[in-house]
Amino acid sequence: MYWIFNLFIFLFGLVVGSFLNCVICRLKEGKGFFWGRSFCPYCKHKLAFEDLIPLFSFFLLKGKCRYCKKSISWQYPFVEVTTALLFLLISNQFPISNFQNLLFTIYYLLITCFLIIIFVYDLRFYTIPDQVIYPAIALTFLYQLFRIWDFGNWDLFGIWDLGFGILPSLFLLAIILFSHGQWMGFGDFKLVAFMGLFLGFPDILVALFSAFFSGAIIGTGLVISGKKTLKSEVPFGPFLIGGTFISLFWGSQITNWYLNLLYL
Repeated sequence: MYWIFNLFIFLFGLVVGSFLNCVICRLKEGKGFFWGRSFCPYCKHKLAFEDLIPLFSFFLLKGKCRYCKKSISWQYPFVEVTTALLFLLISNQFPISNFQNLLFTIYYLLITCFLIIIFVYDLRFYTIPDQVIYPAIALTFLYQLFRIWDFGNWDLFGIWDLGFGILPSLFLLAIILFSHGQWMGFGDFKLVAFMGLFLGFPDILVALFSAFFSGAIIGTGLVISGKKTLKSEVPFGPFLIGGTFISLFWGSQITNWYLNLLYL
């Protein structure tokens, strides 16, 4: 039964990933993504059911539109598979043992959807959409209030943890103001504020370290390879989101490993 559950979660993730692709594309165009049939971005032909089967349609069509033969972006299978794998990780990391855990798992899945949209949108268009980050912040804030309330058993440590989780965003805001937005955008500040709410302390530090470390390595590699220059703009949102998932799944282990190094 365990493998059936995992298969269901994976297939469900593929379907959700297909919907997220629709959201990303229509968000840029300012169109509603709950209404209207999907269509080819090149020939505008409305897509049939067999063109919209998550992941499988891409390979059955050999990565080309059935009608105009233009290449289909690899974004579509990438988002679908990534969503499915993250859904699998979350369902196994936070097993559903009761109704409360079910609500928490649904919350993590929703946040995952927000983060995937921001990741791809920032990577493609170099901006973090307010239409996504603000609902993510609001949802996370309500979740944290619910967690701190704990059905009347107020978790005062949770308030402390939350306050210290938000503090690093002020450091990022100082960088933005000092550089007049040249080094990072205000969208990054909003994303880090969300990360502090979502992860708390000290996991936010693990996420930020992972983001800056991976960003430095990849940025240096792009400059050395000649694909970017020192003045080129590189979106930082994807690195922040990657750090968020690293901290979500392995933050405690990384923190404990680091503390053990200090006390060797």
